[in-house]
Amino acid sequence: MTGIIAFVLILFMYLNNTSLFAKNEGKNPTLLAHRGMAQTFPMDDIKSDTCTAERIHESEHSYLENTIPSMEAAFEAGADIVEFDVQPTKDGQFAIFHDWTLNCRTDGSGVTREHTMEELKQLDIGYGYTADNGKTFPFRGEGVGLMPSLEEVLRTFPDEEFLIHIKSDDPAEGKRLAEKLAALPKKRLELLSVYGGDQPIKQLQTLLPNLRVMSIETMKSCLLPYIATGWTGHVPEACHNTQIHLPEGYAKWMWGWPGKFVNRFNDVNTRVILVAGDGQWSEGFDRKEDVKRIDQSYHGGIWTNRIDKIAPMFE
Repeated sequence: MTGIIAFVLILFMYLNNTSLFAKNEGKNPTLLAHRGMAQTFPMDDIKSDTCTAERIHESEHSYLENTIPSMEAAFEAGADIVEFDVQPTKDGQFAIFHDWTLNCRTDGSGVTREHTMEELKQLDIGYGYTADNGKTFPFRGEGVGLMPSLEEVLRTFPDEEFLIHIKSDDPAEGKRLAEKLAALPKKRLELLSVYGGDQPIKQLQTLLPNLRVMSIETMKSCLLPYIATGWTGHVPEACHNTQIHLPEGYAKWMWGWPGKFVNRFNDVNTRVILVAGDGQWSEGFDRKEDVKRIDQSYHGGIWTNRIDKIAPMFE
């Protein structure tokens, strides 16, 4: 009798979590362009303070990350969502820029957030890029005035979808961003999501409860209970109306992966984004060989640093 019960339970778990019968409806994955169209760099030996502009690959295009031209190019190439980074400025705005300090990429110096937006506008954000250990700087002089504000980006792309990255764990930054976003029309706000440190994301959750957000804490509060009970098909409340960035190394351990998992999370208004590698850095599916690793039944989001190479594969 015990053996029959065990068999029935195992059969139920299999049938309830296999993607063989999951509805896909022929949907292509959602493509997320990390920092727009950006210069790429090798990921080996990367640390939190590595100046990646000093180690870019030989350039294949002229775009610089986190700029309006790079976002335009990403959308034109086929991106459904563009990710960008925000830094608060001394005069109460948000600059679109990745680095905590200015020394790596620009001809400026010091902490980014200790400058006004007007001061940041004077900088050459292409100044520090080199692919040959400083022998040449192909973008020097090309990035003057290209650092945009959050307001500029949202005004330029009123109908496009963005993922905003808060680069600190400062709750005050989350509160300030919430105040900015709260002034937007509801339809515009629905096209935005935010991820970052636990503390600023908590502020956004409190002040804008309908905004899709993500942090390490929200990921843990969602996925740990799901790993425990997801075999039943139940999606915990903490997984509702949020965003999940799931490293491919862990994805296969999720109940219902890939098709049923994505469907379950779609049903609770949560977006699943598949990230390459183990999730330590912003690794993307940037080559055809990378995309071939993804199960063909997967129809969630895909994180890429080379939208120009990846998007044609889904046309």
